[in-house]
Amino acid sequence: MSGLFLFRDNGKRVGSEKQLAQMRANMVEYQLRRRGIKDERVLKAFLKVPRHKFVRSQDIWHAYEDYPLSIGYGQTISQPYMVAIMTELLELKGEERVLEIGTGSGYQAAILAELAKEVFSIERIPELAHKAEKILQELGYTNFKVIVGDGSKGLPEYAPYDAIIVTAAAPRPPQSLLEQLKDKGRLVIPVGSRKLQDLLRITRFGNEFKMENFGPCLFVPLIGEAGWKSESFEEAEGQ
Repeated sequence: MSGLFLFRDNGKRVGSEKQLAQMRANMVEYQLRRRGIKDERVLKAFLKVPRHKFVRSQDIWHAYEDYPLSIGYGQTISQPYMVAIMTELLELKGEERVLEIGTGSGYQAAILAELAKEVFSIERIPELAHKAEKILQELGYTNFKVIVGDGSKGLPEYAPYDAIIVTAAAPRPPQSLLEQLKDKGRLVIPVGSRKLQDLLRITRFGNEFKMENFGPCLFVPLIGEAGWKSESFEEAEGQ
């Protein structure tokens, strides 16, 4: 990359914010807009949120490439295109209460905070939850709450939700999450085996649920009471 300017801060490699902003703009144009993401509010949120703040220091210059990156603890930050698809499927207008299952790096929560009125995010790994919360606060977000707990059971104390997004793969849609949807609320969730899932959007109409399939995907497993019982592949496949 020509003209690359780097400096060191506490021994960490930090890149030029101007160049990173240009990489972010390229991501939005070439990886999102030209691949079919149409919601202008979603595209604007991706243009604003600095994804490089949510990745490990050694991955800063890969932050705007279209693939997942490790964030430690066996978890990943999803590829930008997948985050965009899932976000667009929520059909957020700005006044919604949203529940995210699987805070991870906090990047998806930041995108949601740009698009919704209230965001509640659950993470089962305390270290990731605390780190994500700190980054979100440093970026100036105030309309979110990060909770450490079993996301597969949802967060009934703040229900019902206009939208629920699950950023980990479940063997089936958790009944607890379906029950916490408002009427006409949307649940976006990857469902399937540990090897491959389908991305589903489930919309509630009273006591009935409409399911739409948006194709294959691959996520880390949703561990919890209403998800996979173990990180172990063999145990999970035997459920």
